[in-house]
Amino acid sequence: MKLLLPLTVLFIVHPVGAQMISSNELTGLAHSYRLADITSRRFPQSRLLEWIGPLLASGQFASTPAGTSAEGRTVHLYTYGTGPIKILLWSQMHGDESTATMALVDLLNLFANAPDHPVVTTIRTRLTLLMVPMLNPDGAERFQRRTAQQIDMNRDALRLATPEARMLKALQETHRPVFGFNLHDQDPRSTVGQSKEVAAIALLAPAVDEANSDTPERIRAKLVAARIVQAIAPLVPGHVTRYDETFEPRAFGDNIQKWGTSTILIESGGWRDDPEKMHLRTTNVVALLAAFLSIAEGDYHQADPAVYETLPKNGRNLFDIVIRGASFKAGFSVPPLTVDIGINVDQEIDSSGVIVPTATIVDVGDLSTFGAFREVDGTGMMFDSTLVELKKTLPEKDLLNLLERMRTR
Repeated sequence: MKLLLPLTVLFIVHPVGAQMISSNELTGLAHSYRLADITSRRFPQSRLLEWIGPLLASGQFASTPAGTSAEGRTVHLYTYGTGPIKILLWSQMHGDESTATMALVDLLNLFANAPDHPVVTTIRTRLTLLMVPMLNPDGAERFQRRTAQQIDMNRDALRLATPEARMLKALQETHRPVFGFNLHDQDPRSTVGQSKEVAAIALLAPAVDEANSDTPERIRAKLVAARIVQAIAPLVPGHVTRYDETFEPRAFGDNIQKWGTSTILIESGGWRDDPEKMHLRTTNVVALLAAFLSIAEGDYHQADPAVYETLPKNGRNLFDIVIRGASFKAGFSVPPLTVDIGINVDQEIDSSGVIVPTATIVDVGDLSTFGAFREVDGTGMMFDSTLVELKKTLPEKDLLNLLERMRTR
């Protein structure tokens, strides 16, 4: 399945004063002001502060403490612009979801070093950006989803038990932003509907109730999301989806939408040959710049909501590796048969702090409806239950050695 958009979408322009800024030009800005020091999506708060410190010295944006985490780390709020329209952006409320954090640093680099660019001038004079690049620094320290108190803070919008949740709630109440951007990473194996195509970016204008009602705030969010779809189409053509719209009464996106701030969720998924998500980092910068310009100029009012509403939904039809057409004998008493073997590769940190890729055999059978980031021709390979066992986990290097041995038999 491919996301089909009108041809004009690929060349969408954003008015900036007397100039017109295309998606290609926004991509050029993203590449030109990408902070070269960021090469991995795993980093603690201390590293983030090292990157932002020199940019802060430019005087183009300000830093204030938003509060402290459960372990006592200061969470920083960065404010840019003097315009009347306030926009709140928060990233890494899940500590292992850092793609948009990298993008926000790139934006700060742009603001600090190109203050006279027409795009930057428009943003600075018409908007006030309130950015929290790392809302869960304790989780980021461990590169884990949850906080140091083992709470998923995106399920703490009602009880507000965690200091991080209370912080985000206070920011929304204090500043009353017109728009909010809830920035996350989704499973990189998500797909475009039931196809085999990876979902690079998923968007959502969160629901405010179980009836999926369209409030004025949510309608605005859908229109801005439509502009984002159009802007990022050249970067991830056919790989944009709509996130699950089921109302979650404990989630921040749903509640901030309900509290009067038009909220757009951006979920960064996967991209082939890009485990560190550098391409999706650029895509996030373009998405946010396009959204800022659309809000600053007010042109989102002319957007077609169908561009967002007709996006295919997220699916789950992807493995990291699939071995196709291998022979498999499950035991002495049964004959062999031809199967596909689905394997996912994750990263764990060993006792010495070294990142160790591990592979898990997830499924065995007919996987013809599933895609994979890497496909291996299993013709001529013979596996038995001593090698292939569901849910069996082994270091990736052992998996690769195994494949090499089987190929040369």
